[in-house]
Amino acid sequence: MRRPLRLTGLAVLSAALLVASGGTAAAAPALTSNPDAVGHAAAVTGDQHRQVLDHWTPQRFQAAVPIEALAGDRLADLPHTGTPAAGAPVAVAPTDPLGSGAEIQAFPESGAPWTDGGAVVQTSGRVFFDFQGQPASCSGNAVTSANESVVMTAGHCIKLEGSFHTNWVFVPAYNNGDDPFGTWTGAQSFITPQWNANENINFDIGAMVVNPLGGQQLTDVVGGQGIAFNQPRGLPMYAFGFPAAAPYDGTRLIYCSGDTFNDPLFSTAIGMTCDMTGGSSGGPWFRSFDEATGTGLQNSVNSFKYIFLPNAMFGPYFGTDGQNVYNAAQSA
Repeated sequence: MRRPLRLTGLAVLSAALLVASGGTAAAAPALTSNPDAVGHAAAVTGDQHRQVLDHWTPQRFQAAVPIEALAGDRLADLPHTGTPAAGAPVAVAPTDPLGSGAEIQAFPESGAPWTDGGAVVQTSGRVFFDFQGQPASCSGNAVTSANESVVMTAGHCIKLEGSFHTNWVFVPAYNNGDDPFGTWTGAQSFITPQWNANENINFDIGAMVVNPLGGQQLTDVVGGQGIAFNQPRGLPMYAFGFPAAAPYDGTRLIYCSGDTFNDPLFSTAIGMTCDMTGGSSGGPWFRSFDEATGTGLQNSVNSFKYIFLPNAMFGPYFGTDGQNVYNAAQSA
């Protein structure tokens, strides 16, 4: 196992690891012995669901900080071994079909507020949870799934330093404290075996199945983006998230876009020029993104940065291992 460098924030990981879980109840045992995806129970019962909602007062939401701000140097020196799993390309269509004739245009070199509206405003959201009893935040995105309840995020936004986060919630369409579609509690989480075993940054992929709210499933309310696995590398992509570390404050949806490239250093991740910071971890990366409709195929998540490359964001390659996590979640 190589430990050749220090990473920053999102998985010091860079500035994007934050986020949400907070524990009113003891951690539940793993839900599944599936070797392809590690499952864990969150707020499974009605009482647990209500306890989590009661836990997140306006004051506690406001107190949440990016997870890397809490973990600090403990996120450094993560293992970087492993290769993307091979497999046939897989893509799941979005809830609303992609528009035709979309073209990717000028790419900002740094993050900018997303002001074009569309589906991404509703499917993207902030993730909140307690990390070792302290309120933290990340980002996530609702995707098309069989159970209409799956949020994709980073593995470290579900489990870090050997323990699962508690009081995990997803707030889609978050905007400066507003939650127009409510707060959705996590019921079951799934991560890759590699992240579960030793927090291997190449497999920093997670999914949360959220509980119904008001008798409705998540994507019935906010829609769901498509998701793709085992796709070609080097494609233009858009990244979204809610960075909460300076110069950002977590109040609004930020995006970057541009050509992607392979990590030239110590991981099998893909990279993009982007200055988003902590709290953006877990935010979606889209290929085939249509600015007019705000829809695309999710193909990675914000995961980590290198301290010496602050304007480069990296995300795990969505191969067969990521597909296993998604399939386990949508089958839950």
